[in-house]
Amino acid sequence: MTDHTSPTSSAPKPGVPAKSRIYIVDDHTMFREGMKHLIEREPDLTVCGDAAGVEEALNSIPELKPDLVIVDLSLSGSPGLDLIKNLKTQYSGLPVLVVSMHEESLYAERALYAGASGYVMKQEPAKTVKVAIRKVLGGDMHLSEKMTTALLGKAMRRGAASPPLSPMEKLSDRELEVYRMLGQGKMTRQIAEELNLTIATINSFRNRIKEKLEFKNSAEMVLNAIQWSREGS
Repeated sequence: MTDHTSPTSSAPKPGVPAKSRIYIVDDHTMFREGMKHLIEREPDLTVCGDAAGVEEALNSIPELKPDLVIVDLSLSGSPGLDLIKNLKTQYSGLPVLVVSMHEESLYAERALYAGASGYVMKQEPAKTVKVAIRKVLGGDMHLSEKMTTALLGKAMRRGAASPPLSPMEKLSDRELEVYRMLGQGKMTRQIAEELNLTIATINSFRNRIKEKLEFKNSAEMVLNAIQWSREGS
């Protein structure tokens, strides 16, 4: 995978309008099946493949040549943000749409910086997802009106004194992922296994999180992570 352009879609049969090819990456089988059903009902869209994790996606995307990749942020083995960054490095012209359960106000900007062109929360209606798919396929960006307004306001404030970062903005993408997993009640060893990292590395992330968010000890950090997770992170 060394090509730095978007994969080229297969040529349609004579007389048959081309359908945009969508690839879905989500570790929940039921969600993938539901998304397939939603997309396949559209006359101009088709699902060319799907995967539960990053490695599987990276292995099959070159062959399947999608026009758009739909990515969840929580994936088996590696975070969705890692997949987005990888795809944008290898296929700079391949658009990515995030469809995730995680709060847009916290994750959308990170996803855009990683290379995504849009963000939709899973609780949004099917109509919103279809609108987002077509906007991103057309070269536009899709965010909720509230998030768009927030980002525009943030951009307008640049050049003036920079506002202080919110607590979560202080965390790197990987630190935020570890904090989220702590909030799910996962132990250090389990987090290390799921992220394919060493226990020592996860402990290092934990220490940095504790320092950046100014927790007194690990117990306070974990309790706050659990509360944050329950509040709809």
